[in-house]
Amino acid sequence: MASIAMAIFLIGLKAWAALQTSSMAMLGSLADSGLDLLASLVVLAGVRIAAVPADTDHRFGHGKAEALAALAQVALITLSALFIGYRSIERLMHGAQTTEAELGIGVSLVAILFTFALISYQRYVVRRTGSVAISTDRLHYASDLALNASVIVALALDQYAGFTGADAIFGLLIAAWLLYGAWSSSSHALDQLMDREWPADQREKFLAACAEYPEFAGLHDLRTRTSGTHNFAQFHVWVPGNWTVQEAHDRMDRVEQELRDRFPATEILIHLDPEGHTDRETLLPSAITEKAS
Repeated sequence: MASIAMAIFLIGLKAWAALQTSSMAMLGSLADSGLDLLASLVVLAGVRIAAVPADTDHRFGHGKAEALAALAQVALITLSALFIGYRSIERLMHGAQTTEAELGIGVSLVAILFTFALISYQRYVVRRTGSVAISTDRLHYASDLALNASVIVALALDQYAGFTGADAIFGLLIAAWLLYGAWSSSSHALDQLMDREWPADQREKFLAACAEYPEFAGLHDLRTRTSGTHNFAQFHVWVPGNWTVQEAHDRMDRVEQELRDRFPATEILIHLDPEGHTDRETLLPSAITEKAS
């Protein structure tokens, strides 16, 4: 709610400054603030939907709502970047100078001050709650500090240093930066929608934790994915053939609960195999499978 309120305030302030200064860099900063508002609304709505427990129609939960919302955001970011890039090229071709640089610089300084205050508050919230969504939102707003600083440089070069093309050039740079952000966001969203495996370091951390339990000596066929803020891990485990179903169930339940405590928001599904049984899947080349062999 704090980030939404700040984005609305900055949109009004930058819209007024963009009209007064005719600055493409300021227009790019205005577009970015508009996207900040959208991003914060997406975080609010997406996380709220994603947090809804699994039901009869969505047995794996609603976590992918965040990825779908992110793709909608990517489309708007791309359109904004193309518009800013087009206007910047048009200005380079026909030439036009900004006006009232002092106003634009003052607005950018106010934006930097408010953004810094928001980032400090978000850091406090992340420390208290451990929220992944707020942590990502904080990193997004942190990049805005550089964006607002670039507007100040563009206006100063355009009016004080006589470099009349500076504003348009910075407008192109901002457009490129927005496109890069859209590409990065789309890659992350598509990874979730396509059930991409966890990053290598996350998988290795999970396998290292599993290796501490003798019950998991024969762990193989590990499969992982992420949906919203929820992680999923499923794997096969060899157990002695003379164990009863009850004994195997009790042992696995105990270890599974300990792993859930160590890896919050992770759903773990274990399939038991008689010791020595090998499915068609290729065993993973990890220390755990080596130990099993």
